[in-house]
Amino acid sequence: MGNVINLNRFRKRAEREASAKQADVNRTKFGRTKAERSAEETRADKAKAHLDQHQIDREEQP
Repeated sequence: MGNVINLNRFRKRAEREASAKQADVNRTKFGRTKAERSAEETRADKAKAHLDQHQIDREEQP
């Protein structure tokens, strides 16, 4: 007689392994380092400040 295999346990393990592989692919595809995120945030803040400096303030006339 062969070994008894718990199919639920086997199925769940296979799903976890597939999920881990997909997570690894997503990390390499979408992940950014902390330095990259920080640099992007700095650039966005600088661009916003530059745009705000060139805005013309107009007072509404009633």
